[in-house]
Amino acid sequence: MSRAHRPKAGFWIRLCAVIIGPLTTLLFKIRWHHLDRMPAHGGVLVAVNHISQADTATMAWMIWQSGRIPRFLIKSSVFGWPILGPIMTGGGQIPVYRSGSQAADSLRPAEQALRDGECVVIYPEGTITADPDYWPMQAKTGVARLALACPDVPVIPIGQWGAHRTLGRGGRFRPFPRRRHEAIVGEPVELGKYRDVEPTAEVLRAVTDEIMAAVTAQVERLRAAPDR
Repeated sequence: MSRAHRPKAGFWIRLCAVIIGPLTTLLFKIRWHHLDRMPAHGGVLVAVNHISQADTATMAWMIWQSGRIPRFLIKSSVFGWPILGPIMTGGGQIPVYRSGSQAADSLRPAEQALRDGECVVIYPEGTITADPDYWPMQAKTGVARLALACPDVPVIPIGQWGAHRTLGRGGRFRPFPRRRHEAIVGEPVELGKYRDVEPTAEVLRAVTDEIMAAVTAQVERLRAAPDR
């Protein structure tokens, strides 16, 4: 599949693409649905369910194939890892601090990236789902804070399914037989009624739940197919 668009990408992003593309093709039978729903230009906030340690690679490849350059919110400890840490930093990924003095400021680089017209990808759950059947969990409100801070930026829900069968909880790795991994790009979440509304705890929870309901709807579509 050729890329839908071809924005400029630096060395580190192209290095990631060179590595991730063949790797995901080797591990999974990939199928994307409705890549045309991804805005070609301008800021976009992408919300995705989280089912496997492998799905960051598959989602990065999907976003790249749609013609956008992904900037993931990733836990800060990853940036201290050898090899992967410098790649994350060089590729412009965004560290998330979950405690300490930097925690409150973690979303500011993501807000700026959205205002600069970039594609920011967030796992609203904050971690791989703990649901026994891999359904999305209740999400944290960071996704709502970003959506309300940048009300002119579309929020795109993506549902994905399958990566957990290859790399499951506890590091269970089963590369063979090669399994299908699919994802659907949903329509933008309609959040107009929250424009200029004070972001109280209740509002943040309501916005978060609406976004996750849209993500879950895409997961349901994938899981409802007869061969899933």
